[in-house]
Amino acid sequence: MQPENLPKKYEALFLEIDKGEIKLPMFQRDFVWDKEQTAKLIDSILKGFPIGTFIFWKTRDELRSYKNIGNHKLPKTPKGDYAYYILDGQQRITSLYAVRKGIRITREGKEIDYRDIYIDLEFDDEQDEQIAVSGKPTKIIKGTVDKTDKVEEKRCISIHDALTRSMIDLEDDYTKPERKLIDAYQKALTGYDFSTIVIKDYPIEIACEIFSRINTGGKVLSVFEVMVAKTYDEALGFDLAEQYDLLRDGTDDDDKKCLRAAKFETIPATVAMQTVAAITTKQVRSKDILKMKREDFIKNWQPMKDALFESVDFLRHKLRVPVSQLLPYPAVIVPLAYFFHKTKNKKPSNIQSKLLEQWFYWVGLNYRYSSGSETKLGEDLVRMDKIVLGEEPRYPQGELHVDANEFMACGFSAGDSYCKTVLCVLAFHQPKSFDSNSIVNLDNSNLKIATSKNYHHFFPKAFLTEHLKSADPNLMANITLIDGYSNKHIIGKKPPSLYIAKFAKDNVDIKESLESHVIGDPDDFGISSDDYELFIEMRSRAIVKILNKKLMSSNPHK
Repeated sequence: MQPENLPKKYEALFLEIDKGEIKLPMFQRDFVWDKEQTAKLIDSILKGFPIGTFIFWKTRDELRSYKNIGNHKLPKTPKGDYAYYILDGQQRITSLYAVRKGIRITREGKEIDYRDIYIDLEFDDEQDEQIAVSGKPTKIIKGTVDKTDKVEEKRCISIHDALTRSMIDLEDDYTKPERKLIDAYQKALTGYDFSTIVIKDYPIEIACEIFSRINTGGKVLSVFEVMVAKTYDEALGFDLAEQYDLLRDGTDDDDKKCLRAAKFETIPATVAMQTVAAITTKQVRSKDILKMKREDFIKNWQPMKDALFESVDFLRHKLRVPVSQLLPYPAVIVPLAYFFHKTKNKKPSNIQSKLLEQWFYWVGLNYRYSSGSETKLGEDLVRMDKIVLGEEPRYPQGELHVDANEFMACGFSAGDSYCKTVLCVLAFHQPKSFDSNSIVNLDNSNLKIATSKNYHHFFPKAFLTEHLKSADPNLMANITLIDGYSNKHIIGKKPPSLYIAKFAKDNVDIKESLESHVIGDPDDFGISSDDYELFIEMRSRAIVKILNKKLMSSNPHK
């Protein structure tokens, strides 16, 4: 693979755009240059200054590309022909094209008309620039469009007219010397040699890496951005970006079958792509996703959705994980969806359900996907093959057991996979409100950070700071899931003995409420005496007992 240096004249460059040969890939940012920036570019060309190199990727691959620039519709590339996708220079090329075509763009509610860029025909060599912008013909505002400086009446011609009107057509509006000057400017623009580099038939991942390096200071395009471009198929109506939006948010007419309706809207696009790859090739690495054929990816999008929703249903109803924010990793969806796809989305048997639950808790408690996630996901697909057969996968020694003494010292962090897995245990018991015994409504937006509304320190921080300064209030065993109102307006910094007694007056089922938080008798758990150390020990042992049972530990009571 070798890049080619191919200088292009102005006419050739824009003729190729008009023929649908030069395309604007949609992993590029939108056209954002204003008229002032465009005016400076044209001024540089008229002065013969270099304006940088344009880089094109020549390929027969059909990518998702822009169909319009403002009010101007871009033509399609003839089927089977090569297309030149702009990797570097999109803003410059689009600016010049916008002027030539007299394009109007509405941005932030304001219309920008690229016909309103003018050549000052009374240009003085002492002036810095001979190109200016204006909202009105025959008037030039020096500086930016937004300036309110003195408006000067000048003899001028718009760049659009200079490029598109003939000299004969200009006779009534301009003198012979002016037309001669306009002709010279027109020739300076159309005769300018644009420096271009063409890379031909490079793999899409290499082309996108080149784009990343030259456009974003080394920030690599995401696999999703590349696959959005690669899998676009107009004939099939497949646009990965739109498909993911539908998967997450549904449609205005049907918003029930989507991740948001299931409260799993935080599942990222990466998980959807990895799941497609898993059920197609049993490989989930980025390089494997990028190698997938467009037709294979599109064909398996719907099967992926079917298996993904079965996974979400299993998590919500069997494991009772009510919202995606509690998942130790969003990536747990990938092996689960692979399992359901392999079983033709059938309801798991009792033993399969237990083995899936064991695997789920093992992943979170052992920080499974905190590093090398792609490789480990591949390994877990093999584990799913065993579970499909109803057989227990092999796990590293010691990883199917939680020690109560170690758990007592575990601090709480809302983003920590271990803590999230413990929260899944708490959610499994469907925690109930202390004041009414109604099930606590958990929401993704209230679970993002440790100070979010649904998290409550059973022994309030303020109480411990005032009465037991040596204690660490932020221990995992001190965290409960309650509604934000009770947390803020009723509990505050009151000691547990006081606020639980207050709740008990109106809630005759307070014992049941406490048990739903894996909290036993108030006397046994140190609540009545406000004994923080006893509470941490008793609740730690209660939580660990449940965790070890879910892990099917050989010693679940320890």
